[in-house]
Amino acid sequence: MDNAAADRFDISRFEAGRNRLASLAYRLLGSAADADDAVQDAFLHWQAADRQRIRVPEAWLTKVVTNLCLDRLRSAQARRERTVGAWLPEPLLDGDPMLGPADTFEQRESVSLAVLTLMERLSPSERAVYVLREAFSYSHAEIAEILDITESASQQHLSRGRLRITAARRGGGEVDQASARRIVEEFLAAASSGRTERLVALLTDDATAISDGAGLTEKLLRYDTPQRIAAVARAGFKPTPAKRRLAGGTPAIHYALVNGSPAILFVVGDQVIGAVTFDIAGGRIATVRGIAAPARLVRLTEAWQQHEPDTPLVTQW
Repeated sequence: MDNAAADRFDISRFEAGRNRLASLAYRLLGSAADADDAVQDAFLHWQAADRQRIRVPEAWLTKVVTNLCLDRLRSAQARRERTVGAWLPEPLLDGDPMLGPADTFEQRESVSLAVLTLMERLSPSERAVYVLREAFSYSHAEIAEILDITESASQQHLSRGRLRITAARRGGGEVDQASARRIVEEFLAAASSGRTERLVALLTDDATAISDGAGLTEKLLRYDTPQRIAAVARAGFKPTPAKRRLAGGTPAIHYALVNGSPAILFVVGDQVIGAVTFDIAGGRIATVRGIAAPARLVRLTEAWQQHEPDTPLVTQW
């Protein structure tokens, strides 16, 4: 095999694993854009390496991507952005390859917005062990090799990570999709019509709402009582000419699945301008997340443009 043919073969080997590497990076970073950057950096490492000496490319690339992500998580910029309370995971439309693997409940849960947010409570090493074990089923021996730690340390990181996430997680198990859709449709109808009592009834007693303020605020906006959430939802879902001007038109509202959770998307033309996601627990809404910062919706919009949507819940908001 000549050099050009060898290069093409090695590039094809990398491309064959790109989606897996991207899904690993996304779980570690919570950002599709940063995940793509990490995978591209890994490709540059791959090209510069003596590939004939790499016995197991998948393992080598997993180690490179994991450590590139850990470097990002430990950077001063990442610590600054994530500690001021201005960070939410980047939402992805179901079917996005970056959400895989999704064969088991643990794999699907590890990429939910709820768990991605909770993983911010973990140290970078705990986060890496948690993702490698829960989402990709690596053994502790393999994780120890990837992270250059002992198997005992890997086990300890996993134990602490599981404990912190389990203690903070709300609800459990998977939600019936038909029931989830019904609850979200009821929430939309109640919010649009201003029925505060119905909104409160749809929320758990300890419900939380979080909004990125469309990227116009430095910190996330948080609301921590059903009554306050209902008031904010009633005001937020009421259409006005000013809101339509800000949106750039009259949005349609679609039901969708985002990171495996029920969501409604505000769409103008073929652009997603806002996403509201819901965590359901015990037949009621435990968490509402409003994401409208344009930078967080780039990949979701690209996926939506390739998607065949259902009939909108609201044709003209």
